[in-house]
Parts: sequence; structure tokens; C-alpha cells
Amino acid sequence: MKRSVGEIVFDTANAIILCALTVATLYPFLYVAFASVSSPTELSGHHGLLLAPIGIQWEAYKLVLQNPLILSGYKNTLIYVSVGTTLNVIVTALMAYALSRKGVLLRNHIMMFIVFTMFFGGGLIPTYLLVKGMGMLNSIGAMVLPGLIGTMNLIIMRTYFQGIPEALEESARLDGAGDWVILFRIILPLSMPVISVMILYYGVGHWNAWFNASIYLNKSELFPLQLVLRNILIANSTDDMMVTLGVNQKGQDMSEVIKYTTIMVATVPVLIVYPFLQKYFAKGVMIGAIKG
Repeated sequence: MKRSVGEIVFDTANAIILCALTVATLYPFLYVAFASVSSPTELSGHHGLLLAPIGIQWEAYKLVLQNPLILSGYKNTLIYVSVGTTLNVIVTALMAYALSRKGVLLRNHIMMFIVFTMFFGGGLIPTYLLVKGMGMLNSIGAMVLPGLIGTMNLIIMRTYFQGIPEALEESARLDGAGDWVILFRIILPLSMPVISVMILYYGVGHWNAWFNASIYLNKSELFPLQLVLRNILIANSTDDMMVTLGVNQKGQDMSEVIKYTTIMVATVPVLIVYPFLQKYFAKGVMIGAIKG
């Protein structure tokens, strides 16, 4: 089939725009990756686009990975991500399943109050006083419990559960299955796409979380990686890192490379995990587009 001139022009324009967007999206990350392995002295004298590493060196990675705060931050973040995501998915699934079943007492009223929290919250100070009053300051509870259920994620899971044919549940009940058996042996095995998306949503949220840690945690040994990263990038604590490790002769140049390296160390794990869940991501977004 012969294509018209208008179609060719339209496809060409689309290709050019997509290429431009791809470059604009990837280049900042590639710049950070190249800068993290570049020579500090040569990088400081470079101007313009950075299309490849300049004088490859790995000293900044050695410094970052030897920093005890980075290592403890990694350990804490992995704990917060694993514990927090597990609790998030379990509690969200339980509540979403209950609210997806017809006949649950005051189901619509409960959903109305849940949706209300999407628009109005208690605020920072009341939340802090609540966490403090429950004795969760400087504990893992302060990192995982205040955001145990994400309202949007609850709605997404509830909508998915409602899409599962009721005939399956009725057949199971005729065979003598109760609510727990139906949930764990029928509903959840059929819901792996949305569960995978929830793991991705909650996991990335915990991985990137730093604000709650800055409010509720005072002990540096409990800081997650992102708060350590923030302190390095914004509070400019790289000088302390270099002095501690006995590398203070390169001054500001090395400090800049350490910042780029720290960004890479914090970003790469998420980039490794994302492709394994990507196939579920598009479906999860489609689920979230329909809310009931």
C-alpha cells in the first residue's frame, strides 16, 4: 500500500521527536555515569557536552564504597524496602479484597473516608506527634508504618479484584472454601500482575524515601541511603568523607566526582530491578486508569 506524503511527513516528525526526547532523557544519566569515572582534574577543566569518560579512574567508587555511612545506608535501605514493601502489599491486599466484596458492611462509606484522605491530610506536625507518641522515633516503625497503605494503590488493587469473575468465588464456596482460602488460593494467584506492580510502586517508594527519615530519625546509623545521598549532595559532606579516608589533597575536584559516583551507586540497583517488573508496569498503569 502506497503511503501518502502526509503520512511520511507525520511518521518522520514522530521519529525525530521521539529521538529528541530519548536523548534528552538519557543524556543526563549518561553524563553522571561518564563523570563518575572521569579524572577529577580533567573533568573540572572540561566544558560543554560530555560524551565519554575523561581519563578513566575508579578512585571515587572506592571512596564511596568504603564510606561507612554509604554501607550502613545501603543496609538500612534494603531492610526498609524488604520489610516495608512486604507489609505494604499484605495489608493493602487484605483491605482491597475486603472492600471489593459485595455485602461488606458500610463498604461505600469506608471507601468515601479512604478517598477523603487523598485530598486532606493531618499535616506534618500532627503526624510527627502521633509517631512520637507511639514511641516509633528512631525505629524502623517510623519508616514503614506511617505510609502502610497507599490510597491510590488500594484503589488499584480493589479495582483489579472486582474484575475477577464472581463465579470463581461462588464455585469455591460451594466446595467449602472460606474467605481466607479464596483469597490466598484463588484471588492472589490470579492477581500476580497487580501484585508485581504494587511491589514496584511500594519498593521504589521506600528506596527513594528520605523525608520521613530526616524527620523521624536522629541517629546516622539508621539513615537510609537516600538521606545519606542527600547529605552528601546538598550538605556537601564529601570533604568529611575524603578527610576521614585520608584523601584530602584533591579538594573540590574530587568532591564533585564523588557526588556523581554517589548518585550512580544509589541509582543502579533500581535500574537492575526495573526490567524484571517492566512487563507488568504497563498493565498496572491501565488498571490505575479505571477507578471504582
